[in-house]
Amino acid sequence: MTVAALSSAIALALVAIFLAWPAPMVLSRAEWPAHAPARALILWQVIALAGGLSMIGALWLLGDAFFPGYPILTGIPAMILALYLLAHLVVTIVRFERQRRRHLQLLLLLSSPDPNRKGTLVLDDNAPVAYCLPRGIGSVTVLSKGLFDSLGPAELDAVIAHERAHVEQRHEVLLVSFKAWRSALPWFPMAALAEGEVEALVEMLADDQARRTQPDDVLARAILQVGRVEGEGSSRSRNRQVDRFRRLAP
Repeated sequence: MTVAALSSAIALALVAIFLAWPAPMVLSRAEWPAHAPARALILWQVIALAGGLSMIGALWLLGDAFFPGYPILTGIPAMILALYLLAHLVVTIVRFERQRRRHLQLLLLLSSPDPNRKGTLVLDDNAPVAYCLPRGIGSVTVLSKGLFDSLGPAELDAVIAHERAHVEQRHEVLLVSFKAWRSALPWFPMAALAEGEVEALVEMLADDQARRTQPDDVLARAILQVGRVEGEGSSRSRNRQVDRFRRLAP
């Protein structure tokens, strides 16, 4: 047994534990991410990436400590974990793309193009619905007839600006990566917590983009009409959707 490798493995394991539990809990309870969602998203990505690398590194060093003369045996546990996480990422991406294509095919049957807005489909639904369907340069914004009935022109422009911000900033890339993390570790509560926080933070980023052209009070009224203040992106520690509304209507 190599003492130095064992000590390093224990140190990396402690780092992984810190990044897997205390760090996400503290960040999810903090107030400042609502004021700096971009920095908070970067920090969540750093925590997730560093946590995964720490776990893989700890397993590698642990193997080296117990099998110092057998390099193949040394890396087997670490490689299994790395392949496991990578496989879940690939499967999640493939599943997302498949669902996106099916969704688009269904939309083309149930919706019609908006004659006044490029890249916009109007869904025949009385409920106020607005979302984006990313697909590169062919991304579309989906609005329902109920949304047109529920919102005034200013609120409708605010909703459209918000949804198009999601497409322009490629938020689906972030969301898919954290969905893969949760899929790989379904028994791990911090994975679900991270996904919820990221979902709320990308909504805030889209709000900030929309605020460049739309007044805060108009955007806040639109959010209330669409019904997105409660439920989405809230964690056990803090309701980020309430934070989102408060930053628009102080």
